[in-house]
Amino acid sequence: MIKKFVYSQKVAPYVFVLPFILIFLIFWFFPLVNSFVMSFQDRMLGQDPKWIGEANYSKLLTDKVFLTSIKNSVVYMLGTLVLLIPFPMLFAVMINSKLMMGREFFKSSFFLPALTSVAVAGTIFRLTFGEMEGSLMNSFLGLFGVEPIKFLKDGNWSMAALLILACWRWTGVNMLYYLSGLKSIDNEYYEAASIDGASAWQKFRTITMPLLKPTTVYVTTISVYAGLAMFTESLMMFNGNKSPQNIGLTIVGYLYRQGIEQNKLGYAAAVGIVLLIIAMVINLTQLKFSGMFKKEED
Repeated sequence: MIKKFVYSQKVAPYVFVLPFILIFLIFWFFPLVNSFVMSFQDRMLGQDPKWIGEANYSKLLTDKVFLTSIKNSVVYMLGTLVLLIPFPMLFAVMINSKLMMGREFFKSSFFLPALTSVAVAGTIFRLTFGEMEGSLMNSFLGLFGVEPIKFLKDGNWSMAALLILACWRWTGVNMLYYLSGLKSIDNEYYEAASIDGASAWQKFRTITMPLLKPTTVYVTTISVYAGLAMFTESLMMFNGNKSPQNIGLTIVGYLYRQGIEQNKLGYAAAVGIVLLIIAMVINLTQLKFSGMFKKEED
């Protein structure tokens, strides 16, 4: 009787999606609701929560350290968008070319850094951009007579180092997304363009880029999230969550500082809700302008 009920046409679809629904409720929806409620409380481990209304959010508006963390995260996110969309696309087009030799080698070479632990990668880059004269980068610059630079004590240089780390780790991943998108483009478009006398640039501009739009939207969406959620890279690069004058502090890093290091769970929850709102606004805006919400015409 139970088996017949479970495998019936009306019930079976819900049985198959039940695991996803449970995972969604347990690991996403309930924690989100709990965080939202917690953001209106003065809450610490080992103490009873106290309802304080919007006080946490009001405090955020005047918290200079929090505003600095937002600036750092947004600058980092914009930097990754500028670097990790056009360059992986170009590399994918080059590797996808019939004239390209050693395709599999280049695919593996570009993707290999993504398999490296972020803790290991961050530590290596911290040593590479260290302020000591013997660090790899300063040793290289010394060959040209350049004085040692304290990369991780300067806001601009430290952000550049974080972006270089991001490019090193994620260029190959985004390139594979674009390679997958290129495989879905019918070669007849390029053949027709060749007959019309189109140059390689014209083919790229009028065929490749427009047809890769869904891939670009996807890469942009995940890059916005990854950029705003960046934390471990900064933590390892600065050997802790206390960079000089907070030049490497991100929103997630500030959340970690308030919630884990200082046990201010309510305030940390408010930071998390603000981060969620920022990410949603940016992603929904870029999806709107990219036309993803438009209905296809018949």
